[in-house]
Amino acid sequence: MSTVERAAKPAYHSFVLRLWTVAAVLVLAGGGLVARAVHLQVFNTDFLNKQAAARHLRVATLSATRGVIKDRNGEPLAVSTPVDSVWVNPPQLLAEPDRIRGLAKALNLDSGELTARLTRNVRKEFYYLKRHMNPGAAAAVDAQQVPGVHLLREYRRYYPAGEVTGHLLGFTNIDDKGQEGLELAFDNWLHGVPGKKKVLRDRLGRIIEDVESIEPPSPGRDLVTAIDLRIQYLAYRELKAAVQKHNAVSGSAIVLDVSTGEVLADVNQPAFNPNDRSQIDPARFRNRAITDILEPGSTFKPLIVAAALESGRFNPGSRIDTNPGFIRVGNKTIEDKHNYGVMDPAMILAKSSNVGAVQIAMQLDKEMLWNTLSRFGAGRLTASGFPGESAGMLPPFQGWRPIGQATMAYGYGLSMTPLQLAQAYAVLAGDGLSRPISLVRVDKPPIARRVVSPETTRGVVSMLERVVTTEGTGIKAAVTGYRVAGKTGTARKVAAGGYAGDRHTAVFAGLVPASEPRLVIVVVVDEPRGGQYFGGDVAAPVFSAVATGALRILAVPPDAADPAPAKPLTKLASRTP
Repeated sequence: MSTVERAAKPAYHSFVLRLWTVAAVLVLAGGGLVARAVHLQVFNTDFLNKQAAARHLRVATLSATRGVIKDRNGEPLAVSTPVDSVWVNPPQLLAEPDRIRGLAKALNLDSGELTARLTRNVRKEFYYLKRHMNPGAAAAVDAQQVPGVHLLREYRRYYPAGEVTGHLLGFTNIDDKGQEGLELAFDNWLHGVPGKKKVLRDRLGRIIEDVESIEPPSPGRDLVTAIDLRIQYLAYRELKAAVQKHNAVSGSAIVLDVSTGEVLADVNQPAFNPNDRSQIDPARFRNRAITDILEPGSTFKPLIVAAALESGRFNPGSRIDTNPGFIRVGNKTIEDKHNYGVMDPAMILAKSSNVGAVQIAMQLDKEMLWNTLSRFGAGRLTASGFPGESAGMLPPFQGWRPIGQATMAYGYGLSMTPLQLAQAYAVLAGDGLSRPISLVRVDKPPIARRVVSPETTRGVVSMLERVVTTEGTGIKAAVTGYRVAGKTGTARKVAAGGYAGDRHTAVFAGLVPASEPRLVIVVVVDEPRGGQYFGGDVAAPVFSAVATGALRILAVPPDAADPAPAKPLTKLASRTP
């Protein structure tokens, strides 16, 4: 064997050994991989599925739509429109800082501000970047496929009538929960129940597959209100015009259906648009017609006369001597603009005689008078269910002093909301029956409660017709072709040390048509500053305009044989608070 052959033999054996070693390693490695694969795929399937689900399977929330609010004829007053909110997993996005600038531009945000917000919330896995985006704009954000950024379908409330129904409906917050008005009062009825589903997400968190429906979303129930949107628009327009004309601080108007107690219109000034969240200011969004109280002034006198007739001590023909045009009660002198002499209750209301009303009230038993006024609704909630409704104030009769009983006769020393005043006049219009106030449509008239006798209310309504003639203070409330019954009121506002001489509340409360009342309308204009401030000059024309339009909308037939205003029975005419 040559020297070359002897040198090559060990090298060959070494190569073969290495070859077999490598082959053995590869075989063992392959076998190990196969064994591991078999173990994972056959014996450890449940564990792997759980791990995969923990990393990629998620439960997603399905938003539910809020119920629609409608007027009594089915016109939408509040609807929910789809929007998208952009949310992010802050740690995931911060891991790719070069994507932040483009995302900030798409969201119309400053990139530095966006980075700061992400940094402050780096410990969170869910953080809203922008709520309630237009779906088109949100889709543009989603198209960038930024790691950790996702869309969430939500719904935003929209109010087609805007400020016309703002005070009644209220509004929802950004999470679609009722905050004011009917949205708050009926939140449990309107809000939907979100659903749930299992989804599969990729490494960027995007949904790539719907796996299973856990619970379908349940939409909220619709709410049909008592409001007639046509009458609501009409009342809003007329009230706004009057408030602007007289440079008033505020105003309210209520329209009631006598037979059902339904609120056909509820408007206030100043108004706010619930679609514009920048206008949502507590000073603007309260429903003054239901939450704000006022001293009703002379519009309270018909209730005093009704109590007098009900007592049996007075009748429509009773004669009340108001000479010499004033009366002293304690150390206070109560007077009329003129000395009206001897009058019956109808003329006391027509001339709005404070002296006559005081003489009637002072002859009535305190407890009987208080009970009657309380049954009319004074000092009691109307049960409308509106959030923040005020009960007003009717002082207990046990604490009445003579001067308190006297001033109450012409609407001072107690307080009511416009809605309470409307309910009281609805008793006069409804043959002495009081029906619950309803802000939602009722299918049939509710059970009524007897307050006074039909004879009493018919007598008072007949007296109130004389107010709306040239011999009374409410001629500007007349409606062509219809008999109108109502009462003016002009109350001084409370000020430091007593009552202000230059601040008033102008009120008119009435019912129409007087022969068979269908509507009760109350108009309040607070602090008119345009030169006129009497209820007959400021509030009565609003009543006339609203009544004229509402009667036409409801197709109520005329009941006046002579559409012209009645001629005066006397030459004496005046306007008293």
